[in-house]
Amino acid sequence: MQGNTGIVMATMLEAQPLIRALGLKLLIKRPFRVYAGGTHTLVISGIGKAHAAMAAAELVVHHGARVILNAGAAGALTRELPLGGIYQVTRAVEPDRPKLIGRGLRTLLPDTLEGVAGATLATQDRPMVTEEERRAVSLLAQLADMEGAAVVQAARLYGARCHLFKFVSDTPDHSSDFNIVANIRRLRGAFADFIADKVLPEL
Repeated sequence: MQGNTGIVMATMLEAQPLIRALGLKLLIKRPFRVYAGGTHTLVISGIGKAHAAMAAAELVVHHGARVILNAGAAGALTRELPLGGIYQVTRAVEPDRPKLIGRGLRTLLPDTLEGVAGATLATQDRPMVTEEERRAVSLLAQLADMEGAAVVQAARLYGARCHLFKFVSDTPDHSSDFNIVANIRRLRGAFADFIADKVLPEL
């Protein structure tokens, strides 16, 4: 057991600065790359809901995590949230997975911290990149990703607390993969510092 705070991040691109900031070391490579140090264990889940849910389960079952943090990039669905903004998710929805009975919107409520700006999140396996794709979901949420809601659901199944923190890596003005990756590289350091200094000490 490596500690009681588990961190799920989708890609090494997003995670590298936080791994350095926390002084984490590679523990195992399969089924996920797991980095650990002190009371923190970080899993690189891969992109998508299935990967994210399995990574959260890995942290609880095999690494003793009592609280799960999903941290990483998210796209803004409108121009109201600025590039680089950091938000905790107060509500997560799954537009591509309605409830079986009644087809209502599936909604999950993460744990939250006081004094941190909040935003709503739409999680689905299909990326929302173009302005048209973003507009279609913008009535349901402010941010979009491909992991968050799944992490919350998995954590809840195991009785773990769960927090989601996202930084805005792209807006309707950023529709190319090249621009999004460049934005992540530019913004990830400040996000890692925020997580290490402001979030993890409060969990």
